[in-house]
Amino acid sequence: MPKGFTFLPAMAIAGLLALPTQSIAEPDADTVVARVNGEEITLGHMIVAHATLPQQYQQLPPDVLFDAILNQLIQQTALEQSVTGEEPKHVRLSLENEKRSLMAADAIEGVMAGAASPEEIKAAYDARYGDGFGGEEFNASHILLETEEAAKEVREEIEKGADFAEVAKEKSTGPSGPSGGELGWFSAGDMVPEFSAAVEAMEPGQVSEPVQTQFGWHIIKLNEKRRAKAPALEEVSEEIATELRKKAVEDRVEELTAKATVDRPEVEGLDPTVLRNLDLIRN
Repeated sequence: MPKGFTFLPAMAIAGLLALPTQSIAEPDADTVVARVNGEEITLGHMIVAHATLPQQYQQLPPDVLFDAILNQLIQQTALEQSVTGEEPKHVRLSLENEKRSLMAADAIEGVMAGAASPEEIKAAYDARYGDGFGGEEFNASHILLETEEAAKEVREEIEKGADFAEVAKEKSTGPSGPSGGELGWFSAGDMVPEFSAAVEAMEPGQVSEPVQTQFGWHIIKLNEKRRAKAPALEEVSEEIATELRKKAVEDRVEELTAKATVDRPEVEGLDPTVLRNLDLIRN
């Protein structure tokens, strides 16, 4: 059972379910499934609780989950009712944040539902691939070294006429070294940003200055480049739809925040480490 499914002893919850037998042809979200001291628990509450379970628990048989979720909600209701006095500050703040998050998610879903129509997807496809080609592809080789100094020395060797492939076999620390540093054909997005940027700025036959990435220092030789053939619409329609939805959400968020009156008062002496101070949200 997932965290939070803490069951009280059977005697502790005996008598909590005191509902008359109901003949309901089509239960809905407002259908009452339990009352705890008069407080109603509905089928809607159970559906929401089920939707928030980890995926592995959602795969359990419905008859097992139904009783488990209902018992959890009964127990939680009884525990909630046992708390007297003012609502704890951390509970109120958590509820406000949760509502804000859920309402924002609903707004995003609404924006996404109105974006990426078949016509918009086709228009985006035509704009990107109307000439029958996709992005550029590159065929390159590289020599990977541990330090910038070593990379400079290798580049100087190549400038003086050393064979790139032979130097790669001898000195490259990368897995492509034994094959002369050959990487084959790839798209710019297939490589880390620094490597991609260097390749995109080169012409065939050119050898780069030392390029640093997370893997070390590279000397790159661009062998060839070409335009990729355009993919079929059905192959990229979902990718394009995702991009259109993302752009629609970004545009809507930017529009709303630009229109909003946002006031961020300066708070004297505010230290960012205050985020760790849980005492501030305890009553």
